[in-house]
Amino acid sequence: MSEKFSPTLRIGDLSDFIAPSQACVVSLKGLKTTTPNTRKRDKTEVAIANKEQNDPVKISLKDCLACSGCITSAETVMLEKQSLDEFLSNIDKGKAIIVSLSPQSRASLAVYLGISPLQVFKKLTTFFKSLGVKAVFDTSCSRDLTLIETCNEFICQYKQSQLNIDEKSNPSLPMLSSACPGWICYAEKQLGSYILPYVSSVKSPQQTIGATIKHHICQKMGLRPDEVYHVTVMPCYDKKLEAARGDFVFEMEQGDANKNSLRITEVDSVLTTGESLRL
Repeated sequence: MSEKFSPTLRIGDLSDFIAPSQACVVSLKGLKTTTPNTRKRDKTEVAIANKEQNDPVKISLKDCLACSGCITSAETVMLEKQSLDEFLSNIDKGKAIIVSLSPQSRASLAVYLGISPLQVFKKLTTFFKSLGVKAVFDTSCSRDLTLIETCNEFICQYKQSQLNIDEKSNPSLPMLSSACPGWICYAEKQLGSYILPYVSSVKSPQQTIGATIKHHICQKMGLRPDEVYHVTVMPCYDKKLEAARGDFVFEMEQGDANKNSLRITEVDSVLTTGESLRL
């Protein structure tokens, strides 16, 4: 499966497989683990047991993908949790599968197959429905919604900056907008408060279509959000990271008051263009 990764990710033939909730290169305090000092000591020393014990720690998919440690380990976990097998298994479970296709993936497949993007969309729609998919959407509509909301946010920020006379107040411009999860992760981990106040709060097209499907379209289809398994076809593996973020998970109350609320993910799984071609 490694041939589907970009050349920048395939730095070397590493075999540092880490499954979810297993060992990690990052210690509890967020520092890289180091090997103990095994040099010989000249003096006689008394070993004192360390009473401090740490509770078991589980590394989630989100933590692993956003980690700055072993990138190949993150890829392995990502493929395990968001893969073709996971997609096909949910079809077998009888869930209502909804697929959202990105225009970038359609364009890439059109060039590869030598047909038009419209023909790609029609053929993929027919193919996915033959597998048991309930509906197929084009994320071009969610791109339009994202652009409209971004424009509205910029206008509000601009008006606010014009009314802001106090020089000590935090500036609201320039406004930075990006649908790239890799850039957002870099801004959060490396730049922090220096740049984050300027980043647009509007969701990416992928998450916009995810929120629309789980909050509105599923109701029109007579389904509950937990009955829908939403899959997107995107051009980049980083979109898997975006879908796994806790920011895009909401809770839904169950009918039984004794039961805990359900955690619903806006985008349950992401397939890349190459993975959809392998189908």
